[in-house]
Amino acid sequence: MNDHLKSNRKYQHWNNPEHYKKSEIYQSTIGFTCRTCGMYVVSNVDVSGVNNRNHCPYCLWSKHVDLFRSGDRLAACKAPMRPIGLTLKQSRKKYNPLAGELMIIHLCSLCGALSINRIAADDLTERIMDVYRDSTHINWQSYPTLLEKGITPLKENDIPLIKERLMGCVC
Repeated sequence: MNDHLKSNRKYQHWNNPEHYKKSEIYQSTIGFTCRTCGMYVVSNVDVSGVNNRNHCPYCLWSKHVDLFRSGDRLAACKAPMRPIGLTLKQSRKKYNPLAGELMIIHLCSLCGALSINRIAADDLTERIMDVYRDSTHINWQSYPTLLEKGITPLKENDIPLIKERLMGCVC
């Protein structure tokens, strides 16, 4: 092998197991340790039910990794993102606006970016409900970016809808 390839940082990175285990590609396919609660998070799609795992199922905090679309991993910020509420993914069903998938609204603790993430199969239902209850006290008008992005937070009267999506029944 020529000296140019041996001195290439990218080449060294992928051939060094310790560097590889710290890489985002490894962490997004195998798992990662949550920077907020310290729990180990499995990223395997068979466990989580989502292809691009970037939030913890225990505390629901995320990491600012996506810039333009889910899974692009282009954001330079990499700061923790706090779960601040729940919303429904915009649906194309014109006669049923409540047909969308239940999503978590995240707010970046560094740059203030807002994003929505799919709820994963292994997310703790109790923690999702905590985020919802906390969000009922937020003045959503103070987040103009929500409206610009078309994100409509769920309100107090949406509890039956949330329970249906999480538990399959209106309990």
